[in-house]
Amino acid sequence: MATNPSANCRSCRYFDDHKLNAGAPQGEEGLCRFNPPVSQPDPQGHGLWPVVSSQDWCGHFSPEMMAGE
Repeated sequence: MATNPSANCRSCRYFDDHKLNAGAPQGEEGLCRFNPPVSQPDPQGHGLWPVVSSQDWCGHFSPEMMAGE
């Protein structure tokens, strides 16, 4: 578990709300834009950004990663 309660994906500057084609947010999910898209096993497949929960966290957290700072 993250040691800092505000060190979750929602507070990260690289968290992007996951929107459907109509532009509506998709629940508590978002896209992690920290790393490049993950490639797919199919050669014709497109890379995909990892989908994360807004309450998830990772080891990349630092105060500089906070949104708006």
